[in-house]
This record gives sequence, structure tokens and C-alpha cells, in this order.
Amino acid sequence: MLRLLLRVLSLWRSRRGWLLGGVVIAALAALAGVAMLALAGRGVSEGLRHSALTAGAVGSLLLLRPLILLRPVARYLERLATHSATFRALADTRLWFFRRLAERLPAGLGLRGAGDLLGRIVTDVEALDGLYLRALVPGAAAVAVVLAVAVLLGAAGPGLAAVVALPLAAALLLPPLLAPGAGRAAARVAEAQGQLRAAAVDPLLGLEDMLAANGEARATERLMQAGDLLARKQKSLARRAAWGGASGLGLSQAALLGALGYGLAGGEGAVAGSVLGLFLALAAAEVLAALPRAGTALASASAGAQRLFEAADTPPPVAEPAEPAPPPASHAIRIEGLRFAWAPDRAPVFDGLDLDLPEGGRLALLGPSGAGKSTLGSLLLKLAAPQEGRITLGGMDIATLSGAAVRQRIACLTQDARLFDDSIAANLRLAAPEAGDEALWQALERAGVAEVVRALPDGLNTRCGEGGARFSGGQGRRIALARALLSPAPVLILDEPATGLDPVAERAFLETLESATQGRSVILIAHRLLGVERPTRILRLIGGRAIPAMG
Repeated sequence: MLRLLLRVLSLWRSRRGWLLGGVVIAALAALAGVAMLALAGRGVSEGLRHSALTAGAVGSLLLLRPLILLRPVARYLERLATHSATFRALADTRLWFFRRLAERLPAGLGLRGAGDLLGRIVTDVEALDGLYLRALVPGAAAVAVVLAVAVLLGAAGPGLAAVVALPLAAALLLPPLLAPGAGRAAARVAEAQGQLRAAAVDPLLGLEDMLAANGEARATERLMQAGDLLARKQKSLARRAAWGGASGLGLSQAALLGALGYGLAGGEGAVAGSVLGLFLALAAAEVLAALPRAGTALASASAGAQRLFEAADTPPPVAEPAEPAPPPASHAIRIEGLRFAWAPDRAPVFDGLDLDLPEGGRLALLGPSGAGKSTLGSLLLKLAAPQEGRITLGGMDIATLSGAAVRQRIACLTQDARLFDDSIAANLRLAAPEAGDEALWQALERAGVAEVVRALPDGLNTRCGEGGARFSGGQGRRIALARALLSPAPVLILDEPATGLDPVAERAFLETLESATQGRSVILIAHRLLGVERPTRILRLIGGRAIPAMG
């Protein structure tokens, strides 16, 4: 657990000023409360000792006035600083996690569920706030308070300091003592939350198919089972938290009883010290009340960190070179003796594949489903790496180039190209963030969809809807094509670009492709040709090799 939490703190290095500032202000706010009750206790004890308000008692009570004003200000500043630090640290963590996922899942989610990853980037990251807000901050404040109480009571009498401060010091040990057991319970809660989220998200992603198969009853049953499991795991974690709270309260009460016992056993002279001990024990009890929850917070943060790092530490499918070579000047593609399988226990997709695409060439790559057409696109984009052979770009092995450099020269229009729930302009600028509106309109013109966009009331600012739901299949494909055309990449892979379109729309779209991609090297991946594509070379993928098409 400690290793995981230290790694989380290392992710927050850039925010250490905010984090340390919040801890210091929290400690000062807690000490202000101790000072306030210490002065009150001193004033009362002086009054009891002399049976009248002495100058010392009056002075102590007068000093209370600025502290009464200072303490709420300090508490406000504490909340402001600690929450600002937490929000900044969690935002950094989400960005870090997203970048790690982008490196490790370039070809898609694969076997990871969308609901599971959503839970990790939202719920598990949020659980990390407990490490700082509910563990480190109250822990630092509690240590400062216990030390202050021990020093103040030590001046009044070592025995009084022992009977009051020792139970309070024991309360400081509750978080590390509770955390291991609570960590196991929190890990089970995090796992159950992931199952519940998957049970809720997966049916919604395929809602139409689920309803068509009358599967809503089964989906509801699965959701109920996941909810019941989560409730049981949360109950177990809550039970541990309750025991921790009871233990903390018991130790605080022991400090109060110790102060009372000291006064009763010590005679008249000890009464004044006992009153001071009572006041300080009350001051400490307020701060220490948060410590039992700190153990549960540490456990939840550790469980969240475990799930985050589990996904973030997955080895990337293609290792980046330690020292990437400079990008090549040309963009001719050559594949030599390529052998590739998605897993050691699966049959190879390619076995001795050879292929050439000169600059400006237009290659049509045909084959049935499963022949490896889309796999070849993943290899060319460096989203996967061959087990044997090599792929060169401009005469350089792409293994020596960074993935970003390869994808700056090779763009792809995938068969399931997605439009995101943002404006048309924002969707287009994914390929060229600095592109102006004029460039966007030119790309839309070349894709044959500019008139459709101009007819919309908001034009380029029209939102596409989730998955491009605002547009028909053909319109969405053309907007996705415009995005691909905005890329300056000289090589364009068109992976089943007309998938899902009716025959008329398919022919019209392919005719648009022919004119829109002039001047680029093109690899057209398809099941068949309609006769409008006009490639310079046609190959068929058969048995893991590229065979020239006949006739």
C-alpha cells in the first residue's frame, strides 16, 4: 500500500507548493483551536485557584478575542487551499492516466470494457482525494495538535501530560493500523463498482440490439446482482470504518478521563492543571475525530491507485525507440518478409508478406473478412509490430521512427471512423488543430459535404451528436473523410471507407474519394471494387501473402 501511495504523491510533484501550503494552513488552523481552548482553560484554572478573576485570568480571556476571529479565517483558508490543491492534483492524474491509455490502447479498447475504464478514470481517480484531504491533511494537523498538547501539559506536570497525551498519541496510530484490513475491503468495493458500471454501461452501448433480442430482463437482473454485490462490499468497508470511529472516540474519552482522574487524585493544586488538561483534550478530540476515517480513506485511495496503475502499466503494443531516427524525406512504403500474429497461440495473419507502394501510387488491397486487410493498416500506422520482417517508410524501418512521426506521414480513414459529440469544426481540427475555417471548408468541399454543412443554421459550429447521430451514414462518412483530408500526411489508408452505405451512396462516396485523394499515395482496403476506384495496382490477400489480382 505504501508503495502505491508514494507513487501517487510522485505524480503530484508539480503541485507540491499547493499541497504543502494546505497542510501548513490546516496545522495552523488546528493549533489556533488548541491555543483558544488553552487560554480559556488557563483563565478558568486561574479563577479556580484564586477564587477570583486575577490579572492573568483576565489577560488570558482577552487574548481569546483575536483567536476567535482568527480561527474561522484559518479554517476557511485551509478548505480553500486544500481543495484547490486536490482539484489540481486530480486533474493532473486524469491527464496522466489518459495519456498512458492512449499509448497502450492505440488500436481501441480491446478486451477492456468501456465501463471499466470509465470507472478507473472517474471513480478511482476521485478516490485518491482521500489520500490528501482525509489522510495527510488531518494527519498532519493531528500530529501538530498532539505535540502542542504534550508540550503545554508537560509544563503543568509530566504526569498530567502522560495521562492526557498518551491516549491522544495512540489515536495517531489508528490510520496505519486500520488501513491494511480496510485496504482489502476497499479493493473489493472498487472491483464491485467496476462490475456495476460495466453492467450498466454495456447494455446502454448496445441498447438497440439488447431490446431487439428482448434482453432487457437479463440486463436488469445482471445490474441488480452487481448492485447487491456492491452493497455487501460497501457494508463490510463501512463496518471497519465504524470500528475505527469507535476506537478513536474511546481514546479521546480516555484522555478526558485521564485529565479528570489527575485532578481528583492530585489534590487542590492539581485541579487547575486538570482543568487545562480537560480543555486541551477537548481541543484535540475535535481534530482527532477525523483520524479513524483517515484509515478508510487511505484504503480507498490505495485500491483506486492499484486499479489505475494496473491499467496504466500495461506494456504498450509497440515500444518506442530509445532514440528515434529523424523522419525520412520521402514516403514510399515497402514491406519485406512480414510475419505477424495477434497472439502466440493464434495462426499468423501474415506469413512472408511482401508489398510495395511507390510515392503517388494507388493500391487496392482486396480480401474477405479475416484476411488481414485492417491488420495491415494497424501495422503501417505502428499500432502493432511484426514478429518478423520489416516495414520501411522512405527507405527507413518504421521501428526506428517514433509512432507520432509515422502517423504524421500516414493517415487513415477507418471503417468505423467516429464523429465525436462536439462541433463539426472541432471534429475536423482533430487532424489539423491550427487549421482555419477556410481550410475546413476546402476539406468539406473536397469530401462533397460542404453544401450540407452550409445549410445548417450553425454551420461549422453544429454539434455532431454522439457517434455522429446528427447526420446520416453517408454524411457522417464524408465529414470523417474531410477530417482525413485535412491531415497533411502524404499517405492515406482507406479502410473499408464505404462500410454501411447503401449501393448508391457507396458508389457516390467512392467517386468522391477518387477525386479528393489525388496527389497522395493511397491504400484502399476493400472486399471488392465497384469500378470507380481506378487503382494503379490491385492485390489480393490470400494465405497471409499479397497476390496480384487476376483480370
